Amino acid sequence: MGSMHTKVVPGLNPAPAGIPSSIDILLVGLGPVGAVIAILLGRQGVRALAIDKSPDIFLAPRAIALDNEALRVLQMAGVDESELDMIAIPHVRLRSRLMGEFGRINTLGGIDGHPKLVTFYQPDLERLLRRRLADHPSLRCALGVSLLDLAPSPDVVTARLRLPDGTEATIAARYVIGADGANSHVRHLIGQQFKGRSFAEDWLIVDACNRTAPIDHVEFNCDYRRPIPHMIAPGGRERWEFKLRRGEHRAEMESDGRIAGLLAPWGGLATSDIERRAVYRFHARTAKSFNQGRIFLAGDAAHITPPFAGQGLVAGLRDAANLCWKLAWVLKGRADPRILASYDQERRPHARKMIAMALLMGRLVMPRNLTVALATHGLMRLIRLVPPLRRHFEELGIKPKNRFPNGLFVAGRGSARLRRGAVLPQGWVRGDDGSFRLSDEALGAGLTLIGFGLDPYAAMSPEMAARFTAAGGSIVQMAHRGQRLHLSPRGWWEDLEGAFLPGVVPFGWAAIVRPDRVVLHDGPAEDIDHMVSQSLALLGTPFHVAATSPGDAEC
Repeated sequence: MGSMHTKVVPGLNPAPAGIPSSIDILLVGLGPVGAVIAILLGRQGVRALAIDKSPDIFLAPRAIALDNEALRVLQMAGVDESELDMIAIPHVRLRSRLMGEFGRINTLGGIDGHPKLVTFYQPDLERLLRRRLADHPSLRCALGVSLLDLAPSPDVVTARLRLPDGTEATIAARYVIGADGANSHVRHLIGQQFKGRSFAEDWLIVDACNRTAPIDHVEFNCDYRRPIPHMIAPGGRERWEFKLRRGEHRAEMESDGRIAGLLAPWGGLATSDIERRAVYRFHARTAKSFNQGRIFLAGDAAHITPPFAGQGLVAGLRDAANLCWKLAWVLKGRADPRILASYDQERRPHARKMIAMALLMGRLVMPRNLTVALATHGLMRLIRLVPPLRRHFEELGIKPKNRFPNGLFVAGRGSARLRRGAVLPQGWVRGDDGSFRLSDEALGAGLTLIGFGLDPYAAMSPEMAARFTAAGGSIVQMAHRGQRLHLSPRGWWEDLEGAFLPGVVPFGWAAIVRPDRVVLHDGPAEDIDHMVSQSLALLGTPFHVAATSPGDAEC
């Protein structure tokens, strides 16, 4: 094995003599999705090596929007909103040259403790995530390293790598994650089909900074002759996307003169410094499966979403939250490897629904001709006259819910207001020590049994409590605001906003929540032992779980 002279992210833990001979997880691709995957694995103590063929982050902005769900995943990765420069978007406006404003989406306010929609500058996020990697000693990172080949076997996947000095190395990984983008080499190596369509139209993207009078929202100018999405971003930045007409070509459209003409309604080049100009084509594709044996795909390697709904990076972050804890639980011996099949079962249908929503938005933004524009935008104007339909559109009712019809949760339904297979709400809570936190932070990073208004320990047998905690579970009491009786002596959290009690769960109810905050099981207090037993059986947790795990070892 040749020596490795990689460019290493400061503060990380590269193997001093080169690539280690074995690792729990090999992560290919260290863009924003890959970096979040690495951090979530690191927070679980999983030994992982992350490689990327590029020695540096890509400095041009690409993704620009994050929703409340994405911000919640970043919160799981230890990223606080105050650390990233963001602009909360109050509304998204859809305008027609013929109909005026025919649609508006209300994004003012928040959900689950985060703004509904923000814009950001992707290089800033990537730098922040790279710094976070250094916080986890089980992570190693090698930049400028390319994946050449994968050889799966029943127990490991052997990867052949090319190092920056041109030499090769091999590594045996128990699992491989391909987060290496839309042209994923991992996906190519495993022969995974990438079904969908590419749009025949090209688009010019223009990113400008130092704008003197930026807008404060997102707007779609839905002119059938040349639709133009337009949005604000931090740092005095704005982005425009111009659909190319027949006969227009890349070299012409990317020229200063052409861009100056296109930006003339917004002050031209005199009011902006151009950061990026690029012609590209939209895609809507999903892999036939998000995993094959011990190899998994995530982010753009698994699915590509047209940009009209701002869900491309968001979908990749959902992948990260769903997959990482499952791998960690299997590697630690807390769950049976069969649970890993639920990653594709849960994520692929939801990703396809998000792509369908983006395509719907695309039909509103870029009607094919005048007749279609009149019909489509006219219908939207009529819909706004019907209050229930208007609210459904404006309050994001068209956005597919992040909940699963099938997957890794106990089938059935307990509370009418708490859905198994859906994400538990989040709100601000106060601890018994007077500290304030968002509830995800109070629950911790593992499997959690929550008693709503009750002390779960008092309702379960000591044996079942011991089994649950040995399996990596924690037990938490969520008290209603002002509750003073029947509080757990082991500590409790007070629901300050009513995020749980009484709007979501009945008093005296319990729920078991996965590390990705999906509800695994729920029921009344008297059923807690049965709930724990069923949940651990579903996970395939051994009756006695070892106190240490493979993830605790050094490379």
